[in-house]
Amino acid sequence: MKETLKNFIFAELIYHEDPTSFGDEDNLLDAGLDSMGIMRLIMFAEKEFGVTLPDTEIEPDNVGSLKSLESWIRRSGYVG
Repeated sequence: MKETLKNFIFAELIYHEDPTSFGDEDNLLDAGLDSMGIMRLIMFAEKEFGVTLPDTEIEPDNVGSLKSLESWIRRSGYVG
């Protein structure tokens, strides 16, 4: 799951010279993920992983890193 998310983020939302050097706990917001990017990321994750990510839970603790994003998706019902 993390690789799928990472590939989407660095192909579509954030420019990073070397995405392979970006760790699971590195801050996506500091790297340039903005509010429009977060919305695109949520729509992608919902479609890709078949979950609903509640708008009320969109906060830095859930979208701040690949690790926190993966945890949020799993808590939202992803079983894969």
